[in-house]
Formats: sequence, structure tokens, C-alpha cells
Amino acid sequence: MSPADPSPATESVSITRWGPGGGGVPEPDRVAVEEPLEIRVETHPVVVTMRTPGHDEELAAGFLATEGVVNRAGAIAAIRHYPRNESGNAIDVWLSPGTTVDLKRLSRNMYAASSCGICGKAAIESIRLACAPAGPGPRLTAGILGALPDKLRAAQAAFEASGGLHGAGLFDEQGTLLVAREDVGRHNAVDKVIGRALLDGLWPLDRHVLLVSGRASFEIQQKALAGGIAFVAAVSAPSSLAVRFAVETGQTLVGFLRNGRFNVYAHPERIAG
Repeated sequence: MSPADPSPATESVSITRWGPGGGGVPEPDRVAVEEPLEIRVETHPVVVTMRTPGHDEELAAGFLATEGVVNRAGAIAAIRHYPRNESGNAIDVWLSPGTTVDLKRLSRNMYAASSCGICGKAAIESIRLACAPAGPGPRLTAGILGALPDKLRAAQAAFEASGGLHGAGLFDEQGTLLVAREDVGRHNAVDKVIGRALLDGLWPLDRHVLLVSGRASFEIQQKALAGGIAFVAAVSAPSSLAVRFAVETGQTLVGFLRNGRFNVYAHPERIAG
């Protein structure tokens, strides 16, 4: 698996930089790219999400996996950009025979903003997926856990260039980074990571750790659980609903993972001293 590719993720703009000593001289800078992507299932529009271009196939696969539509790589027959969309901002997923999808449940009443993947769903009941509780999961030492943020940050080339993208990384129990992805939307970064793992046959992810570069929201916990992930860590804070969800489903939830320090908000039994 490869680290995140910054090529389509940032673009150059002209800025005027000011500081305490003044300024006003134009110079080039890089910003994160944000564009819409329409995800279709066998030509049926499902959602339009605001994302950073790149790894669109992974994003589509991960979205369907975390929505409970597919749970194995073999369920997807093909993923390709919609030929009638010249901008490349539409992608179609074709399912294998025997794989069915409830398109009505998947439908949303508006686009999904890059900051919120679930805010566009038509009904609040569709937010909570029917996922099994977390399994035994991995067990990590505090030392291995504390080293994960630096490994993810080293793979965030687009963030380094622009300062404007969220990162997500999938690690094994030994702390090896298996895949890292970046996106303007934290939920998209997670979908890309999970989608890559699904397409590579690493499923379920019950012996893996998900690390996000920002905060841990309810949706991040939910997406992780849909992939079988029992251990989620965040560089920043979790939300109250994320903590409640982790406690109820048996997920370990770590927040403020920085400089070898961290807080455990749910199920600390998976962390060794």
C-alpha cells in the first residue's frame, strides 16, 4: 500500500502574505483541493460528497463498506468513473451478482459537506448502522501507541504542503502503517483508508488500529466499527457522542494522542503498560 499522493490534492494559488513587519508582496502558495464527487451504484446516484480528488475508487468502496452495503472485496465487480461526466467527478460502482443494495436507505436529501458525511441523510434513523459490537481487537503497548502520530504525519505530504487536509491511517498491532490517506473531509479520509483495505482483501479489520489526525466524531467511530475496527485513536479530542458510542459498542477510544501522551475514553483494556 502506498502513502497518500499529494499530486491531485493541492493546487497553487497567489496570495498576499502579511506579518508583524508588514507585507503586501504577492507570492505562490498551495491550498487543498475540494471538488464534488457523485457516487453511483449501477448508474443510480447515491450521494454527492465534497472531497479532495485522488483515490476516488477507494472512497467509493469505503463509503459503501461503512454504509453496510458491502463487507468483502468480492462484492464489488468494478469501479470506474462515469463516462458521461467529463470532469471526472462521478464514479460508478458495479456490484457482483448476489449483492443487493437498498438504494432508498442510501439516498440522501442533499450533498454531504466535506465537514459532515452524515448531515445530508434523509432520516435520522439511517445514521445508526446495524453493526455487531466490537470483537476482542488488537492489544497495543503504550509505547507503540504513542509512536503512531509521527508515522501518520510523515505520510501526510499534502498536509505538509497546504496545511489544509485531514489524515487517517491504518496500523497493525506492531504499529506498522499499512495505508494513509488525506482529504478535506475527515470522514472521506477514513472511507479512503477503509476502501483501500477492503479492495486489498484486508477484511474485516478486527486486528487493526485507526488513527485520525483531528478529532474523533460519532461518524468516525461508526465507520470504524462497520469495518470491524475495535481500536480508534485521535490526535485531538473526541465528541460526547463518540465516547458514548465507543462505550456501548466495546471500542477502545483514545484522544489527545500527542508526544507520547494520551487519554483513554473507553475500554482501556486493549492498552498494555
